[in-house]
Amino acid sequence: MTLEFVDTSILLHAYDVGAGVRHDQAAELLTRLGRARTGVISVQVLQEFHVNATRKIAVPLTPSAARDRVRVLSLWHVHTPTPDDVLAASELAEHAQLSFWDAMIVRSAAVSGCSTLWSEDLNAGQRIAGVHVRNPFTP
Repeated sequence: MTLEFVDTSILLHAYDVGAGVRHDQAAELLTRLGRARTGVISVQVLQEFHVNATRKIAVPLTPSAARDRVRVLSLWHVHTPTPDDVLAASELAEHAQLSFWDAMIVRSAAVSGCSTLWSEDLNAGQRIAGVHVRNPFTP
């Protein structure tokens, strides 16, 4: 089974009905990963999703609706970072010239055994810590 990590921005597009084509593409990706049971997220992604889905998308979710989405997403493989992951992400951020938060996402994907990290925030095509970054919105 090939696991694939999903960054927060992709989740937000999937639940943002005002995101047009990106909404459709992100929702299709989540559906595929959910059905195959190959989707992976982290506690960090769940936290960022809840905050941004209730405040920053075109049609914000109510806190109750956001909690419902978090409950469903919690059925996926969820990485819970440890203090060692924080230290490793700090080193990765320094060596790969990433923000600390992006390095935490990459670290979570890597230790979860993911081959792919779906993100629009990192450079598509690059390989970081053994994980291939892909953007679902680019061909």
